[in-house]
Amino acid sequence: MAGRRQSPGPRQSPGSQTSLRKRNQQRIVEALVKVGASTQADLARRTGLSTATISNIVSHMAENGLVSLTPTTASGRRATSVRLLSSNGTVAAGIGFGRRHLRVVLVYPDYTIVAEESIALPPKYDPRVGFDLARDLLGDLLERTGISWDALSGVGVGIPGSIDRRDVMPVIGTVWAEWAFVDVVVELEDRLGGIPVVLDNDANLGSVAETIWGPHGHVTNLVYLKVGSGIGAGLILNGMPFNGATGVTGEVGHVQVVADGQACRCGNRGCLEAEASITAMLDRLSAVTSITTTEELVAAAKAGDVAVIRVIEDAARMIGRVVGDLASILSPEIIVLGGPLAALGDTILEPISRAFARHVLPLVRDATEIVASTLDDRGEALGAAALVFHREAVRVL
Repeated sequence: MAGRRQSPGPRQSPGSQTSLRKRNQQRIVEALVKVGASTQADLARRTGLSTATISNIVSHMAENGLVSLTPTTASGRRATSVRLLSSNGTVAAGIGFGRRHLRVVLVYPDYTIVAEESIALPPKYDPRVGFDLARDLLGDLLERTGISWDALSGVGVGIPGSIDRRDVMPVIGTVWAEWAFVDVVVELEDRLGGIPVVLDNDANLGSVAETIWGPHGHVTNLVYLKVGSGIGAGLILNGMPFNGATGVTGEVGHVQVVADGQACRCGNRGCLEAEASITAMLDRLSAVTSITTTEELVAAAKAGDVAVIRVIEDAARMIGRVVGDLASILSPEIIVLGGPLAALGDTILEPISRAFARHVLPLVRDATEIVASTLDDRGEALGAAALVFHREAVRVL
């Protein structure tokens, strides 16, 4: 097994010129992948950056092979068309690890989905077994599409837990016990023959996917709320993913909602995750029903099972209260519910919305839309593939 990666170099302060350039370049990249080739004037309008800033950054990107610049005309005047390129290959792979499933996708630099596949995994699987399966599934997709391994720009990976960006390791207390102390990047790069791997948590990647493949591309402030065996939030603030100082952001699942409530894996009691996750719902139902899986829970709710709907509504009220607190701080334009329960639509959205409305100012309530994701279980893998292109675009700065 390969040794530990070298620690990263000196960090750039959030307000440094390098950090600002990276943020601005990422805004340009996101605009280009959403609408395709654009003139510099169009990019200025879409990003809010000055034309001088756009010109400087795209020139730098062109020098590093990240974009192509082509003379064109716009409104009868000479202009320059900017098109995003992939500097190391033609396709990115995204791998999403769920509690009981694995999804792999292939995506072109313009975010066209080339191919995707999902398989079931056993409960509490060994992550290393999952890595082997992911490698094999990725190989199958490449063979099926006729794409060579050499064409991969990189592989993005999403796991259900926060990542400490200082050492790129899962954060204990936010991740399942099986993933603790697992160096995901090293393990997967070993299996993939050194192809670069980038890593983030599932909620963060879900938020990125919503801004690209969801119907919310115009939104610059978005919260993606992932409700599954755990509960977490991915944040898009001012058009950019927000990761904080360490990468541990959006951990709404570890906000206490019941004093001295159920024990949580983080070590506290009464956390939202311990009280309102799908695992908590199934535990509550175990005494009165034979439902033991998420699929059975969703099916029973759709069939109108009174006990199941009551448990879901109780959990939804707690979720709505916590999300209301989050919205009071961030004031997002939209909150997207992801995870398996998104398929329930109004059955879960209505109690969340009612609780949300009771815990925010009327202005925030009226300005915030709460909707269900349309990406099913694809968001995390898609967001992981997008992460490859985002990282590739800013790595040279």
